[in-house]
Amino acid sequence: MNSNEVLLFKDAIPDFNQPSTGKLTVTKNSSVQPVSLLRLGVFTPSCRTEATVTLNVTEALSSLEIAKQEGYTDIKITGPMLNYFQDFRCWTAIVHSFSVSPDALKGNRIKMPFSEFAKLCGYPSKRYSTKLRNEIADSLTKIRSKSIRFEKNPGITKFKVAGLLKEAEFDGESDYIILEADERLWDLYRSDHLTLLRKKPLELLTRNETAQALYTFFEALPQHPAPITFDRLRQRLLLNGRIAEQNRKMRTALDVLASIGYLKFYYLVDTSVPTIQITDRNPKLTGS
Repeated sequence: MNSNEVLLFKDAIPDFNQPSTGKLTVTKNSSVQPVSLLRLGVFTPSCRTEATVTLNVTEALSSLEIAKQEGYTDIKITGPMLNYFQDFRCWTAIVHSFSVSPDALKGNRIKMPFSEFAKLCGYPSKRYSTKLRNEIADSLTKIRSKSIRFEKNPGITKFKVAGLLKEAEFDGESDYIILEADERLWDLYRSDHLTLLRKKPLELLTRNETAQALYTFFEALPQHPAPITFDRLRQRLLLNGRIAEQNRKMRTALDVLASIGYLKFYYLVDTSVPTIQITDRNPKLTGS
């Protein structure tokens, strides 16, 4: 990247006001998300323990400018587990906020009323309570705590730390939320790294986080994906419990995705582990 390219985080997020360009756009019905974040276990179904997880994401993120400029060869994402019930809604609102806020035209720090941010999260106005404010504050804290660490080589002390969010602040007196993006990660949002994520399936799956996680994972795959083993799905979902129980949850979630009209698939036979082949995905849920 030279000094004339993408100086502001907003510049890396598609403009929702210009759908005619043919680019992926952020709207109230859809979000754009980095493919790498959806394929990795950054957001997972809720778990009973408040565990801290570390993901080796060297292969997925080694093409970022921040990694290439200084030759970082070991990249890990570390922090609290982020769920779909609350945290992912908050994350999509963060991305949307930077695409619509006038502040984003001047810098990477934006300020907006809590009510506007909560609306972008998908909450109706009747939910704008102290409880919701606390829940969103908790999610912003968790997202802010998710760090991406770049090292030149394992064991060498030189490293650099970035984050999904550089800063988050909630001013209860004025009822405003302040967000600052980490501009070093701007190229996560390059057009060739993005996928369009329709919100309708997520809204229909609010009570099934496993199905939500599978939906976001599948939407980050190529148009005609290769067969997917349950081993790969378990790696993505980071579920707890016995493998048999994890497999049961995934089978149920796959059936739910099929029942809402999103997914068509079949199980391959004569495989050592359960394996599926996706034949069609319908994120608009047309005809369902």
